[in-house]
Amino acid sequence: MKPIHTTALLAIPLAAMLAACGAKAPPAEPLRPVRTVELRYDGVRETNRYAGVVRSRHEVDEAFRVGGKIAQRKVDVGQVVHEGDVLATVDDSDYKLAADAAQQAAEAAASLARQADSDRKRLEALRADGSVSASDDEKARTAAHTTAANAQAAAKQLDLARNRLKYTVLRASRSGVVTAVKFEAGQVVAEGQPVASIAADGDPEIVVDVPEDQVATFKKAQYKAMLASAPDETFDVVLRELSPQAAAQTRTYQARLKPAQGRKLPLGATATLVAERAAAQAQVAAIPAVALTQSGGKPAVWVVRHKSGEGTATVELAPVTVSGYRNDDVLVSGLPAGAVVVTAGVHKMAPGLHVALPAAAASAANDKVAAK
Repeated sequence: MKPIHTTALLAIPLAAMLAACGAKAPPAEPLRPVRTVELRYDGVRETNRYAGVVRSRHEVDEAFRVGGKIAQRKVDVGQVVHEGDVLATVDDSDYKLAADAAQQAAEAAASLARQADSDRKRLEALRADGSVSASDDEKARTAAHTTAANAQAAAKQLDLARNRLKYTVLRASRSGVVTAVKFEAGQVVAEGQPVASIAADGDPEIVVDVPEDQVATFKKAQYKAMLASAPDETFDVVLRELSPQAAAQTRTYQARLKPAQGRKLPLGATATLVAERAAAQAQVAAIPAVALTQSGGKPAVWVVRHKSGEGTATVELAPVTVSGYRNDDVLVSGLPAGAVVVTAGVHKMAPGLHVALPAAAASAANDKVAAK
């Protein structure tokens, strides 16, 4: 009987321990936190972004008015020039010869004109006493007139030759900064071939290409711009010019916008233009496109249902009507204003799933930290 008594005594604490372990409840499953957005049917705006470049409003391509071999190059890209400064020169040897030949031709024509005029005057004096016939007098007057006209033409040819000699020196037509140089010394250029570009530094603009199907809405938008070098700094711009004709190759319309308030912009910098306008549909709400899912092959979203004052809520699938897409957003309707829609992790949702709202999750985390 003694061993049996000992075994019974040992079994009592063991049973008590097993009963204590069985009394503990399983840990509660943590709530899934979600991101949400509230549907608003007011202030929906269409937003389009365009890549552009900063250019000067006044930019000109400089070119020689005569062709020839470049003798000197006087400027480099980025150099500031003033009106009248020499940019480059062309070898003027042939043009000097042409000017000398034109001068000699003009002198010869002037001599012939003086001789013909003297002959005409002498024949007019002899005609008074009948020594010269009317035919000879008419020939003399015609010769005088012809030689005088030839002399005038030769004088104009001399002016042209001298002008072409001056054109061998290319001078800046305006003050500004040199943005491009397309020639080198020793290169042969044609008459009118652009060799350099000069941009006025005080009037920058942002140039973008607008697709053909967005031109009508682009005119009604409000514009903001930012530079690639400072993406966090935006500034207002206004539309100054919209091309009335599409480009032949790209079928886009060029738009030029200037800062609403005077400011300097680096020429050639990359810019992003943001064009916003009120959406055409009045009863639509913009939500992130990632919030959209499907129910039975039709668009739907997960809507959060919760009671006021409670930190948890459940989700349910609700159908919506899609009116259009705007960059990263989708325009929907069919839900009441103020409905809370899940915007992240929609593929992990299930009907009736309990979730934690962001505010409640943050409050619980703060309480946990305070308890520690």
